Amino acid sequence: MKKSILFLLLSSLLIFSCKKNQLGGTSTISGKVVHHSKAIPNATIFIKFGEKDFPGSDTTKYDDKVRADNEGNYTIKCYKGNYYLYGYGKDLSISPPLVVGGVYVKVRKNEDVKADVAVTED
Repeated sequence: MKKSILFLLLSSLLIFSCKKNQLGGTSTISGKVVHHSKAIPNATIFIKFGEKDFPGSDTTKYDDKVRADNEGNYTIKCYKGNYYLYGYGKDLSISPPLVVGGVYVKVRKNEDVKADVAVTED
C-alpha cells in the first residue's frame, strides 16, 4: 500500500513538473521579421501557446508578445511545445506600411530553433 501511494505521488509530481508551451525555459526561438528580404525593425511578435494553426489576427487572443530590435531580430526563451508566432510591423517603403504574417514553430527540450517571420501587406 505504501509503495502504491509513493508511486502515485511521484507520478503526479513528474506530470505536473513537465512544463510545456510557455515562456522562460531552456529552449530558444529566434529569427528575423522580414518583408520579402527586408528586415522590419521594432516589429511585434505575438505568441500563441500550444497552437499549430493561425489563431487569427485578434492579438488579444495571444498569450504573450516580444518586440524585435532595430534590425528585426527577436529571441524567445521557452519550454518545449508548439507555438504560433504572428508578426506585426511597418515597412515605411510601402503605402499603407502595415505588414503582417505568421509561422508555426515546434520546439523540443533544450533546442534552439531559427524561425524567420515572413510578413506581407495586410
